[in-house]
Parts: sequence; structure tokens; C-alpha cells
Amino acid sequence: MKIGNLEFHNSVFLAPMAGVTDISFRGLCKEMGCGLVYTEMISAKGLYYNSKNTKDLLMVSDEEKPVAVQIFGSEPKIMAEACEVFNDNDDICIIDINMGCPAPKIVKNGEGSALMKNPKLAAEIVKEVKKVSKKPVTVKFRKGFDEDNINAVDFAKAMEQAGADVVAVHGRTRAQMYEGKADWDIIKKVKENVKIPVIGNGDVFSVQDALEITKLTRCDGIMVARGAMGNPWIFKQISEALKGEKIVYPSDEEKIDMCIRHLKIAIHYHGEAKAVREMRKHIAWYIKGIQNCTDIKNKINTEKESESVINILTQYKNILKK
Repeated sequence: MKIGNLEFHNSVFLAPMAGVTDISFRGLCKEMGCGLVYTEMISAKGLYYNSKNTKDLLMVSDEEKPVAVQIFGSEPKIMAEACEVFNDNDDICIIDINMGCPAPKIVKNGEGSALMKNPKLAAEIVKEVKKVSKKPVTVKFRKGFDEDNINAVDFAKAMEQAGADVVAVHGRTRAQMYEGKADWDIIKKVKENVKIPVIGNGDVFSVQDALEITKLTRCDGIMVARGAMGNPWIFKQISEALKGEKIVYPSDEEKIDMCIRHLKIAIHYHGEAKAVREMRKHIAWYIKGIQNCTDIKNKINTEKESESVINILTQYKNILKK
């Protein structure tokens, strides 16, 4: 798949997820066969005003380079000026504009999926960013704002006309949030109505899902979101399946080993306290479905030191081996 002047031979990507796709997780996904990783959602205003928290979110490791940065905002000029910082940054290869986030605080500010109600403003944002960016510009959005406003096809056309190099479509409305079933037919319709590449997103939780969304929609790429949480192996598995190769699944012991490794990487980048706190959700995702996982999760959630967490996981692994 070509995105602007870039070519990706592996078009199975990690979707941007706030609070999930940080530097430690992205590197592991890239190692496990992900074609491209995206940062967490970055505030254009935060970039514009040199916010330290925003800069921290832009930290990139050697293992994951180059990455796509996803920005959000609703003011075209500010978003364009904020993006100029990436022109001479070789770590960043793509500017992705978020027009799909359903979070109330984002929508309330007229950002994220609220832009689907204002295609004219959305197009102006793309045009302004394209004027200044030396990197390809892509847009991620949803099926529509709600069931009474399904406009993904027309919205995609408007983004294409504004200069977007690629569109990524999540098959849910903003009203659905992350509930219900993703509508892959809308992705198919978008693909049939634009000339630029289309990435399909929503409900890709397994190899079979990836094969089915590709077959149904004829999308140029796949974006895996929640399906990657606790399962970075999914990228390698999908790539293997698409090539007709044998799919290899991790053992329970390998999942626990990945938990420990992920925690150590997080400590390196975030420090002990934050890493232990943030890893609680990741560990719960990694061990979900393994025998006695609830008891282990509850024990870990009370710990504040990484050594204790690693000891619990190591003992858990040794018990599973028996």
C-alpha cells in the first residue's frame, strides 16, 4: 500500500489508542510484525503551545521508527502550524488527523468525531495541514455521528478532495462509542467511492476477522485497535495468514514473559511508579482467559513496586508449567 511517497509491504497497522499505544507497547507491536504504529492522540494546541505533557507523548524508540503521529483539534491554522514541527523529524513519517474520537470532552470542543458534523471545517483542516506538511496527511473517522447522520462516504470524498493521502474508516458511529458491531459494509462503500487508499478499522480481534474484513471491503490496509490489547502477536498472525503460512499462537507462559518484558520497558521510559500503575490494565489483557487470571490480576492491582509484580507473574508462570 502506498501512502503519499511511502510504500508499505505490510499494511496491518496498530490503531492509535489513548492510554494504550505508548512508546513501550508500540515497540513490542512493531517487533511482532506490525507494519506501522501510531502514537496516542496528540493535541495540536498542546504542540502549538509547547506543552511538556504533549512532548512526552511524542517520545519515539528506535525499535518502532518511523511512526505515524495522530493529532486532534478544530482550528485549521493552529493545526497546520503545529504540524510544521514534524517536517524535519525523521522519526515521524505520517500526520494522521483524528476525526473519529468519541470521547465527550473531545466532542464538546468540536474536535474528533464532532468534525463529521462539519465536513467543510474538516476539509479546511486537511487543506491547511497539507499546505505546510512535507509528510503524507491521512484522516481517521467513523461511519457517521449517529444513525441519523451516516455520512462516511461523502465525508471520505471531501477528505480526498481536500488532499488527504489515505482515509481510515471505523465502522461505528460516534453514538455507538465502542459498543455494538462495526459496520464493514460502510468501509466497502467508502473504498468503492474514493481513489485514495482506504484502511478498514473496527472489530478486528482475530486472524479470521482480518481475512473477512479484507475480503468483504477490499480495503488496502487493516487497522487493529482493541484486538491488539494484550495480544501484540496478532500482527504476526495476520501477516502469516494473509501469506497462507502456518499461524503460531503464544503459550500462556509466553504471554506472562511478555507481561514482564513489557513492564521492564515501561519502567525504562516512564519510571517505576507510573509504569507499575499503567501496566495493570495491560497485564489484565495479557493474562485474560488463563487459569486463575482474576486472582493474579487482583494481587497485582494492590502492588506498587515492580519487583513484587514480577515475582507474582514469575510464580504464576511456574505454577502453570506444572
